[in-house]
Amino acid sequence: MSLSSKHQCREIITKAVCGKGRKFSTVTHTVTPPNNPTSILGAWIINHQYEAVAAGDGIEVIGTYDANIWYSYDKNSQTDVAKETVSYVERVPLSYLDPKHRASTVEVSAEATQEPSCVEASVSSNGKSVILRVEREYSVELIAETKVMVKVCGHNHGDYEDKEFDFIGGEDGDYADLEFEDLEDEL
Repeated sequence: MSLSSKHQCREIITKAVCGKGRKFSTVTHTVTPPNNPTSILGAWIINHQYEAVAAGDGIEVIGTYDANIWYSYDKNSQTDVAKETVSYVERVPLSYLDPKHRASTVEVSAEATQEPSCVEASVSSNGKSVILRVEREYSVELIAETKVMVKVCGHNHGDYEDKEFDFIGGEDGDYADLEFEDLEDEL
C-alpha cells in the first residue's frame, strides 16, 4: 500500500485545551462575632487562595478566604472587626470536553474572573450573627494530550513565488515587511 504523494494526512499528538468551563455563583456565609451586632459598618473579603483539581467530568476549585466584618454593638456605642476564614469547594462543570484526550496527561487550571466579594451584609433576624452574601466566578481549563489530523503537502507545494495572499484581520500595513523567501529558508 502506498500513500499518494499529493495528499497525505498524519496524526500529531499535541498538548491542547481539551475542556473549558465557567461558573458564577452567589453563596451565603453566617459569621457570629463575639458581641451581638447592632449594625454593619463594612464587610470585605481578603486573602483569597485557591487551586484547581480534576473531578470527574468537571473541575473543582478548592480555596479559602477571610471574611472581615466591621460592626457596631452595644447600641452603636462600640465597634469591632469580626474575622473568619471560609473554606469552600466550587464544582465547575465543563461546557466542552474532548472525549479523545489522554486522561493520564491531564492538567487543570482555574482563574478567578471575579474575585470573591461581599455584595451584602446584614444582621441576622435573631440579632446574634451577620449574614454575608458573596459573589465569585471562575473560568477553568482542562489541558491534555490529544491527537489532531494534519494534511501533509507534497514537495511541489512550497512554491509561493507566483501566488498572491490575502491576509484577513490585520491593518493594511501589518504585513508590509513580510518576506516569503525568509520564511521558506526557515522551514
